[in-house]
Amino acid sequence: MDLLRFATAGSVDDGKSTLIGRLLLDSKAIFEDQLASVEATSKSRGYDYTDLALLTDGLRSEREQGITIDVAYRYFATPRRKFIIADTPGHVQYTRNMVTGASTADLGLVLVDARQGMTEQSRRHAVLLSLLRVPHLVLAVNKMDLVDYDEEVYNQIHRDFTAFTSKLTVPDLTIIPISALQGDNVVTRSDKMPWYEGPSLLHHLEHVYVASDRDLVDTRFPVQYVVRPKSDKWHDYRGYAGRVAGGVMKKGDEVMVLPSGLTSRIAGIDLFDKEIDEAYPPMSVSVRLEDDLDVSRGDMICRPKNAPTPSQDIDAMVSWMVPEPMRVKRKLAIKHTTRTARALVKNIQYRLDINTLHRDQDTHELGLNEIGRVQLRTTQPLLCDPYATNRDTGSFILIDEATGVTVGAGMIN
Repeated sequence: MDLLRFATAGSVDDGKSTLIGRLLLDSKAIFEDQLASVEATSKSRGYDYTDLALLTDGLRSEREQGITIDVAYRYFATPRRKFIIADTPGHVQYTRNMVTGASTADLGLVLVDARQGMTEQSRRHAVLLSLLRVPHLVLAVNKMDLVDYDEEVYNQIHRDFTAFTSKLTVPDLTIIPISALQGDNVVTRSDKMPWYEGPSLLHHLEHVYVASDRDLVDTRFPVQYVVRPKSDKWHDYRGYAGRVAGGVMKKGDEVMVLPSGLTSRIAGIDLFDKEIDEAYPPMSVSVRLEDDLDVSRGDMICRPKNAPTPSQDIDAMVSWMVPEPMRVKRKLAIKHTTRTARALVKNIQYRLDINTLHRDQDTHELGLNEIGRVQLRTTQPLLCDPYATNRDTGSFILIDEATGVTVGAGMIN
């Protein structure tokens, strides 16, 4: 059974948490005592309905204000597919949390309130999902029950959103009218919108094809750990553990280890306690080589004629995540795949206005939640690919060396 990671996005009060609660409830993914607790809390607060958002909003401040602040991850499964949901916040000041939740998503689910239509925040999140190269985008036109399931309201939002995303990189867009509170078109098709002929939201999530979204051409295997059990049973075992970031690895394949440039062949691939024939993204495996090479954490196993170009000059889009601004000549730690180095901010080319897509080239710093194009110089060469080609080897995080806090996330151009 395959896995779909998807992230919710949209403006405040568009119903993201309620939608996830409805998905969990109608797909039988919550226990009776959880539902009873939510019903009791809703009743004690005087609500005339069951507030399904309480299933995902776990922080006290979230429940008090009725908003999402941190990224909440929820897991559920249907007979067809397993799901990991990242419920991300809608407020502007929590944009960095939204970037975190969407960075690993296969699909972005943007909600809009049918009464409000396209808002600044729904546009901002569509731009962010495009920048993060999330391959599939779903626009859920929520609260259709509050506009009497009016087809023209849906059509107008459909036209507005389609026109806006035509300026972005959105490979796959689906638009679905729903009511998260009433359950219309969430798990099952609703008879209240006979003019809509598409699938329900869950049906689309179950059937969207994501296998081809992974890079299965360029072999990339960042080494996390060298496995040497040194036991009687595994006395001579030497394996290199990590997660496949790209390509398909098979026994007998000729490979090269970077940065040394030494070559060998794959002697075997182990998955926990058994040997397998091939490994592909995002499998975590242990790779054995025919030759005893010097391989350690931070190295990368790839194909000799298809290797990333090592570079110390990094050109990237950076999302800045802390109040203290990013400025030129600031020194930071950089973590790229399993390799860690130090980096110097050489230049800030522009700050991107994610509402208008305007590039402000007069800026000399990036503030909290801002995104800009930045040039970095690293102390060690990074074995990277463009983010558009591989989201694993094309991304990195920036860390404040003094505090250990993650201050930025980057996408390599």
